[in-house]
Amino acid sequence: MTRNRTAIALIGTILLGVLQGLALADDKNLEKAEGKEQKPRNSVVKILATMRQPDVSRPWTKASPHDASGTGVVIEGKRILTNAHMVLYSSQLFVESEQSSDKIAATVLAVSPGMDLAVLKLEDESFFDTRKPLVRSAELPAVKDPVLAYGFPTGGSSLSITKGIVSRIEFAPYNDQTTGLRIQVDAAINPGNSGGPALVDDKMIGLVFSKLGSADNIGYIIPCEEIELFLADVADGKYDGKPAMHDSLQTMENDVLRPFLKLDKKTSGIIVNAPDRDDHVLKAWDLITKIGDHDVDNTGMVTVRDGLRLDFKYYIQKLAKDGKVPLTIVRKGETMAVELPVSNKHPMVIESLHGRYPSYFVFGPLVFSTATSEFFRVGALRNINRMGASPLITRLGDRPAFEGEQLVVVSAPMFPHKLAKGYSNPMGQVVKAINGTKIKNLRHLVETLRDSEEKYLTISFQDKASETIVFDRKEAIAATEDILSDNGVRQQASDDLAEVWKKK
Repeated sequence: MTRNRTAIALIGTILLGVLQGLALADDKNLEKAEGKEQKPRNSVVKILATMRQPDVSRPWTKASPHDASGTGVVIEGKRILTNAHMVLYSSQLFVESEQSSDKIAATVLAVSPGMDLAVLKLEDESFFDTRKPLVRSAELPAVKDPVLAYGFPTGGSSLSITKGIVSRIEFAPYNDQTTGLRIQVDAAINPGNSGGPALVDDKMIGLVFSKLGSADNIGYIIPCEEIELFLADVADGKYDGKPAMHDSLQTMENDVLRPFLKLDKKTSGIIVNAPDRDDHVLKAWDLITKIGDHDVDNTGMVTVRDGLRLDFKYYIQKLAKDGKVPLTIVRKGETMAVELPVSNKHPMVIESLHGRYPSYFVFGPLVFSTATSEFFRVGALRNINRMGASPLITRLGDRPAFEGEQLVVVSAPMFPHKLAKGYSNPMGQVVKAINGTKIKNLRHLVETLRDSEEKYLTISFQDKASETIVFDRKEAIAATEDILSDNGVRQQASDDLAEVWKKK
């Protein structure tokens, strides 16, 4: 009996030791896990911004201020990396850490609206003494890799960490005709997560920048490869942009295309449907078979690594040298090597504001401005009839027909005044000519009005169904000051155009 009790006591002691050992191991693992987590937590910051967006249908003023919050991450050089949409049009910017409620004033060092990236500097750089940069991964993650998204989304004030997997990697459109790598994840991402880091195996793989509308579990990450390109670009203090091609392409999936182009069964590639310019290296019906040493398939895809295929244009940003990219093409049955010019600027007749406020000029009851993609997007043209005939539709995506070409629009409803009596509202109409002089751009319009000495001014529009407006020139000039005062408009023109008008 004594022996049995002794044995039981011994077994109990052993079990207790085992349990204590397991508990100690768990504690060590927890400490280790918490230690790993402390580094990203300490490097993730909250961005607080007060924004004044442009009001493109009232270009003499700005939209009402609104507050926004998001996320940023500490990077080398005592800087903060975040999304461009968190800082564009900000009148105030502050950075706050999770460990402190102190708000540190910040300013924008560089920004890319196209790639949605921005770099900030802080007024008090001692902030970085205890906050080190996150290590960025040099490699793209693999699909199904577990990912953690850090940020300050709505629903609370403390740091949020959500978990998911990498769902997809692709080369896709961003903003302002910019394309780049994009990682899709299924980790929960909500407003406020923008600008926060995403981590795989304790390394940052990219920056959170958006989610897909109201869809569940579809969020997007700007990968580190794109971040490195951006940081290298802005090292000289300004952002130049990414090289790109702008030719129209089509796939070679239809069976008739191969005999039509006199191609054998082994040849694959993507077809040039319409070259970017008439004097371009590429011609219609050229077949692009390789970019560098990488084979292009019939849908325009290239194999980057096992299990990862991307649009062949992905290699433009990797292979561009001195503004050119090597291509292999087949033209009329002949294989040839060409150097495709690629540029980081693609002028369009209707461009984005790129973070600027619109220029404007008030003359009598009319407000003139430049047609921009923002003017079209915000629905300022909803009440305009016959939109199909408007250059705002037919010229969308076109290059300028000549250097400096802009479409000049009436960007606001006519101010109430006797000068406007009987005229239909021309808001959204594109100006064609003033007294028969074709208008080249907004500056040219101001110069034309400034230099005219005729008694009457005729303002005609591109839409043939629109009215031609006729003003007595001296009456319109004299009435402008009263119109500005009556409608609370501080000045007749934006600063750039005020200088032009004063040269009269």
